[in-house]
Amino acid sequence: MIAKVHCETAPSKTEFGKALRRAKCILFDMDGVLIDSMPNHAIAWQRSMASFGIRMTALDAYMTEGARGVDTIRKMFLEQQGRVIDEVEVQHMYDEKARLFAKLPIPRIMPYAIELQEMLHSMDKEIGVVTGSGQKPLTDRIVRVFPRVTKENMVTAYDIKKGKPNPDPYLAGMAKFGVTPNETIVVENAPLGVIAGVAAKAYTVAVNTGILDDSTLAKAGADIIFPNIKALYEATKIYL
Repeated sequence: MIAKVHCETAPSKTEFGKALRRAKCILFDMDGVLIDSMPNHAIAWQRSMASFGIRMTALDAYMTEGARGVDTIRKMFLEQQGRVIDEVEVQHMYDEKARLFAKLPIPRIMPYAIELQEMLHSMDKEIGVVTGSGQKPLTDRIVRVFPRVTKENMVTAYDIKKGKPNPDPYLAGMAKFGVTPNETIVVENAPLGVIAGVAAKAYTVAVNTGILDDSTLAKAGADIIFPNIKALYEATKIYL
């Protein structure tokens, strides 16, 4: 595993500063960025898929993170059972995954996530959330906990037809604020999300809060990688 890239030594630090200065809008992913929920998602995915005869590992959960849940289920069934499942069946399976997730301990809010958004707000940046999740308890919690997030500035799995790694979710987020890709920064933790941000032509920041090697996020195209939200907060504070 390669060493994680820190802002102080990252060769793209100057570019990060330029992107931050020109940005009008910051679009945050949810799971693994605003909420430390990925360990729970991995458990729920493995347990729910096993009940339907599908083998899914924790690594699978992290590698497919960001995609719409129904798309992940379709992919796993096609790969392992060679069949295409219909809308009713796939929704039933996703509902079971959500049910198991809800039985697990409530995940913490990522340290410094609220503080980062408040600082960005003080810098006159718009704040949005773009998630592949369709789990209402999670999105509702984000709205309750984060002062700068509303239902109107959030894009979820139910708002788009093509999820990450397609650019559509982030393009939808930009459309909500009337900004261009050059005026947007995406904050992601998952390779599929990074690919989506890059495809949308936004400056894409990765925070490696999970189990993946930094090289996975680098290969996905991240412009800069931070080890956690606190490191991103500290790097952003320089430009306050």
